[in-house]
Amino acid sequence: MSHNPILQSKLSMDSDIPLYSQLVSIVNRNISAGTLEPGDLLPSEAELCKTFNISRSTVRQAIGALETEGLVVRKQGRGTFVAEPKMRRKSDTVYSFTSEISAMGMTPSSTLIDFEVMEPTPDIVKVLELSNPQTPVYRFTRIRNVNEEPLILETSFYPQYIYPKLTRELLQTHSFYSLLYEVGIVPFSAVDSYEAVVMGRQEAEMLGCRPGSCAFSAQRRTRTETGLVYEFTQSLIRADRVKLDVFLHKDGVSFARSVDK
Repeated sequence: MSHNPILQSKLSMDSDIPLYSQLVSIVNRNISAGTLEPGDLLPSEAELCKTFNISRSTVRQAIGALETEGLVVRKQGRGTFVAEPKMRRKSDTVYSFTSEISAMGMTPSSTLIDFEVMEPTPDIVKVLELSNPQTPVYRFTRIRNVNEEPLILETSFYPQYIYPKLTRELLQTHSFYSLLYEVGIVPFSAVDSYEAVVMGRQEAEMLGCRPGSCAFSAQRRTRTETGLVYEFTQSLIRADRVKLDVFLHKDGVSFARSVDK
């Protein structure tokens, strides 16, 4: 295993990008480049910890994110393996900003603008299908950056009970999807709605655009396999850097996003 290409890479301890995210990018790049093929065994947790001088929890967070994306599969008592292509989930079902941008060969990062625990408005109660309208809800706003340039202004809502210990500090250092994975909350299906809009002055300034610039307004609602709605996200996406491609095929319709470098 000492010749595994993953172990030949390095993490940047001075980067603002979380260590687990850097590890996800390393594995993702090796799979995309073909240096890791379906069925190949990944290094053990102990090997990854020793090689990169990182904690076991960091390694597990990275492996969890990769498994959520369907890129790897864990086999009890045998280790973690690169998944067969037919086992990999489509990006229209499971979404991760970090994995999506990393797969394009670019560097993702996030800037947390606001974080609060709130009593939901009637609209949020409805969209999250909350049985108790007083259920506390996380609301946080982030700017999603690509290669250190702002791309998406994103506000997300989650019922607090799905991960009661979330803090501002934890959100700034971890992927919330990976944290949810650790407690068994895994995305199974999602519905995206896109609309063409014009940005106001405040939004444009936050995304480094001129007021009146075009954008995509997107809303996403995500469910677990049991049908539980646990996420509602509203995004404002720069239209000058993002292109949406719609694919029509006999099994249905899918789409992909591409980002100008």
